[in-house]
Amino acid sequence: MDDKKNPMTLKGYNLVSDELNHLKNNERPAAIKAIAEARVHGDLSENAEYHAAREQQSFIEGRISELEERLSRSEIIDVSTIESEHVTFGATITLLDEDNNHNVAYQIVGSEESDIKKGLLSVESPLARALIGKKQDDEVEVPTPGGNKLYIIQRIQYC
Repeated sequence: MDDKKNPMTLKGYNLVSDELNHLKNNERPAAIKAIAEARVHGDLSENAEYHAAREQQSFIEGRISELEERLSRSEIIDVSTIESEHVTFGATITLLDEDNNHNVAYQIVGSEESDIKKGLLSVESPLARALIGKKQDDEVEVPTPGGNKLYIIQRIQYC
C-alpha cells in the first residue's frame, strides 16, 4: 500500500467528511432497513427487492471504504492561512487565455478533489505544475495536445 500523503484543502476534506457521515448515518441504516423489509417478503432467491437492497448496501459499503481511505491518506492544508505572492497549492488563480482573450479561474487542489468543470485544478496537472512558483503578471506556457497555450497570471488569491 502506498503510504504517500495527498494534499487536500480543508474545504475538500470537509466535503468528503460530510459525504462519509451521510453514508454512515443515513444511507447505511436505510439500506439495512430495506434488506430487512425485503426479507419479510419470503423466498430470497426470487426476491428482486432483496437483491436490489443488497446491491445498494454493497455500493454504500464500497463508497464508505473509498472515502475512509481517501481521508486517511490526506494531508489537510488550510488555504486561508497561506500568505504568498507566488502560486502554491490552494491558490485560486485568474488567468488570461492569450488564444481567446478570456479570463479563466482555477484553484489548485489535490488530485482527490479536482474537478475541472468546477474550476478545481489538480496539483498534478500540467497547467498547475507550470503555474507553481509564478507571480502575478507572469506568462505561463503550457504544452497541450493541440500545441502550446499561453496564459498570463492576472490574480492570485488564497481564501
